[in-house]
Amino acid sequence: MEALLAFTRPPLDWHALAPELTLLAVGTILTMVDIIWDEKSKQVMPTLAGVGLLAVLVPIMTLALDGTDRAMFDGAYVVDDFALVMKALFIIIGYVIVLMSVDYIRDGDYYENEYYTLMLTSLLGMLMMASSRDLISVFVALELLSIPAYMMAAWRKGGRRSNEAGLKYYLMGVFASAVMLYGMSLIYGLTGSTSFSGIASELALDDSATALSILGVLFVLIGFAFKVSAVPFHNWAPDTYEGAPTPVTAFLAVASKAAGMVALIQLVFVAFDNHEVIQPFFWLIAALTMTIGNLIALRQTNIVRLLAYSGIAQGGFMLVPFAVAGQASERALQAIVVYLIIYAFMNLGAFSVVLAVSRKTRSGELESFGGLFQYAPGLAVAMTIFLAALAGIPPAGGWFAKFGLFRALLDAGGAWAATLGVVVAINTVIAFAYYARVLGQMWFQPIHEGDERPVKLTSALGSALVIALVATMAFGILPGLVGHFGEVAVLSTLGF
Repeated sequence: MEALLAFTRPPLDWHALAPELTLLAVGTILTMVDIIWDEKSKQVMPTLAGVGLLAVLVPIMTLALDGTDRAMFDGAYVVDDFALVMKALFIIIGYVIVLMSVDYIRDGDYYENEYYTLMLTSLLGMLMMASSRDLISVFVALELLSIPAYMMAAWRKGGRRSNEAGLKYYLMGVFASAVMLYGMSLIYGLTGSTSFSGIASELALDDSATALSILGVLFVLIGFAFKVSAVPFHNWAPDTYEGAPTPVTAFLAVASKAAGMVALIQLVFVAFDNHEVIQPFFWLIAALTMTIGNLIALRQTNIVRLLAYSGIAQGGFMLVPFAVAGQASERALQAIVVYLIIYAFMNLGAFSVVLAVSRKTRSGELESFGGLFQYAPGLAVAMTIFLAALAGIPPAGGWFAKFGLFRALLDAGGAWAATLGVVVAINTVIAFAYYARVLGQMWFQPIHEGDERPVKLTSALGSALVIALVATMAFGILPGLVGHFGEVAVLSTLGF
């Protein structure tokens, strides 16, 4: 009893927690509006969600202007420049997804109120992930962002494919969490610490349990490899992406993958810094993910499945710098952050075009893009820019993302890096082959089913498309805009 009475609450930095608290308040407001006004609230729910997300950017900006690194819970929760950049990215992604969702969810007669609440809850987990510097807080953040995503994937409750998508995602997610938790238990048993800094120092000193540390590190990395749909942990992604509502697919392909990458950054560059298993593990899964994702994408006839395998391959490109984290840590970290930011906008843009076209054609097949330039030239040009970005063709932003990969590999040097660079180059060419198939349909094939009616682009979806298009082109023409964020990540995470 005396021990309980002597307990004192750990000091809290309310300014540091302001983004999370603001997002929590927005979710609470959505829930209260839903309870009070019920059916009448559907009309204002997307607006509340969108405005609420923009409001979260305010404390993020004030923290960035303050410029002070803040730590709580003995360093388990840190708010530094890297965390703020990632939080801002998550919030902007969430805002674009809300814009993409407005008409899709409303026209489909889905449960609008719960949909936006679940999305905000998942984003809250992502904000927490950006600041987590401890195995426990990372796991809590992962589950907080994943559980709502499982339900969102199965949002079309009457559709068999949506139910299949949610079930596969859930079962594979639970399995991956179990593997990751076992790895975390091994790491804790070996080091006696759950903080990333404590784990790093103990692993650097302890040479007596190499096999155990390798097993623990591998299991933790495998858990997050599932989250970023790395081969061979990718089997859930194509079916889940195809079966889930298209805005949810975009959310999983961009926001969820970004959260997994953020966790891997902290684990690889801080907790498991220079561990002997890092280079061979990431070399292997990066090469496999790029190659298998691209080769299977070549055979796809459905645009969503094609983008799903494209997303798997793009994830493989993002994993490349992890393989040289020990030899060129600064360049590697900068390359990952830059690629992550550019990938988010070019992929959101591609899904926005798919969503706009499918509203007219009611089809996800590649053939439905036939003759798109003839009746919707603006959408055809926009899709061309996004596909060019994904392929790494200037001036769209994707070229700078690919450039960062090669620069990291060149700085690392050695046979491992050179061989991986060759694999990246070959896969870049393969990827262009299936992007060119989509371009051929839009520009050179006859109009799908002879239907020349124009595509009705709603204001919300048009806004999402414009945001993605402007960002994709701006990052390609003025690469210093996004390169600055990579430098900020290096300064915050590595200290130089």
